[in-house]
Amino acid sequence: MSEGTMHRPAQRDQRRRTATVTTRRPRRALAALAAVPVLFLVAAGCSSDSDSGSASGSADNAAQEKDASAGETVSASPTVQAAAYKQLPESCAVLSTKTLTELVPKGVKSGKEGSSEDTGTRGSCSWTSLANNGVKGSQFRWLNVSLLRFESTATRGSAAELAQEYYESQVQDAQSVKDAKNTASEPIEGAGDDATSVRYDLKKKEGSFRQQTVVVRVENVVVTLDYNGAGFAGEKTPSAASLEKSAVKAVKEAVAKVSSANGEGSAGTPAPSNSPSQSASSSAKPSASPSTSGSKAASPSPSPSASKKN
Repeated sequence: MSEGTMHRPAQRDQRRRTATVTTRRPRRALAALAAVPVLFLVAAGCSSDSDSGSASGSADNAAQEKDASAGETVSASPTVQAAAYKQLPESCAVLSTKTLTELVPKGVKSGKEGSSEDTGTRGSCSWTSLANNGVKGSQFRWLNVSLLRFESTATRGSAAELAQEYYESQVQDAQSVKDAKNTASEPIEGAGDDATSVRYDLKKKEGSFRQQTVVVRVENVVVTLDYNGAGFAGEKTPSAASLEKSAVKAVKEAVAKVSSANGEGSAGTPAPSNSPSQSASSSAKPSASPSTSGSKAASPSPSPSASKKN
């Protein structure tokens, strides 16, 4: 074999190795180049996620702050208006001797105070008069004044609103007395914030009675005055007009006593009351129902036979 023949395989081997080396290098370079876009995409994705997460987090924080602000607004509790009047006058002293002499001439000193667990929130007093004129007959009169004061509470509302509810229920009771005849009612001017006069006739075994009821609300206090009369043994029953006139005059005097007991000034302005938080006490005993200590507007007077003859 010639020398040139021996070199051919060696040259082929050399060419093969050279080709192998040359071929491997481009493949590695291509692999490296191929990896670059992948890394770029991964990095871009991470950057996009980070920016998106940051924007989403900012939006969530803003929403949470908005919700928190709204929660603070909703949770604010309203304040109940304080009661204007804090006390009641003595029930048997709300009418002057002069007024009592006109309404119950034979019973000025017969005042009987009704029972009450708390005289600061409720009270009543009644008077009975029987003017016995012998064979000329006799005149019977019965007078009752009841007072009910309300306090503001966080659960039930303001004292004035509670008093208004009770005032309306008292008027309704007076207007719906069983077996009453000739029932009539009308508003009264110049007595408190709201005032209504109700009258009717009622026949009992003792005779025919004429009943007059006047209900007044002044601030957070309700004053109910009942006045009735009858004529016996030939005496005439008193007129409805005369009873109403006397009752209205008396109830205005009682309302004035309520105001003065709470330090009302000459300008008609109540004395400053305590703060709303102090007045919003849940210890108030009166409820929107007739006082048990005084007579109900729907109840006629006691039998004249049971009264004292003065």
